[in-house]
Amino acid sequence: MTTYRDRADAGRVLSDRLSALIGEPDVVVLGLVRGGVPVARVVAERLGAPLDVLVVRKLGMPWAREVAFGALGPGGVQVLNDLVAGRLSSDDIAQVSRQEQTELERRERIYRGGRAQLDLTGRTAVIVDDGLATGATARAAVEVARQLGAHRVVVAVPVGAQEAYELLSAEADQVICAQRPPDFGAVSVYYDDFHEVSDEEVTEALTATA
Repeated sequence: MTTYRDRADAGRVLSDRLSALIGEPDVVVLGLVRGGVPVARVVAERLGAPLDVLVVRKLGMPWAREVAFGALGPGGVQVLNDLVAGRLSSDDIAQVSRQEQTELERRERIYRGGRAQLDLTGRTAVIVDDGLATGATARAAVEVARQLGAHRVVVAVPVGAQEAYELLSAEADQVICAQRPPDFGAVSVYYDDFHEVSDEEVTEALTATA
């Protein structure tokens, strides 16, 4: 098992795995808010590609928020897992969606800061996070990216669980995962510094790479 000093160190390792994309036109690197952004910042710098953020909010079951029945993305994108969502009433779905939409819009206002609405039409979207545990957020992000017009979707993470990697590989065009330990545990185990990323850190990364 290899640990990373911090998310920037993970980004440097990950960017080496993505070197084939250097010079490719229409590549955009999308950091999943918030922990994926410091990783994505380094990847974008090394690929010479623009950096943006992808705000995805999981829609959790009212009695078990960790169980997702769908997700929301920017631009009014909603993705539902029909098998799970079918267990809920339309009122339950609407209530959870309203709550998460409010939080999504709050984060979009903070992070985008007047930047244009995210448009991935015809682009290669490289979705970056700091790790892949269940893969639920990343899988939702893939669907959101496709609905936003992405021509090709690549997911790139420094470390991930094998099961999540396999599930995601069936949905993304390509998944780059630098490490897939047999006994995964938690993402934080693979970092010496795994501090909670602040809103300020996200906005600073976007400003620095603008």
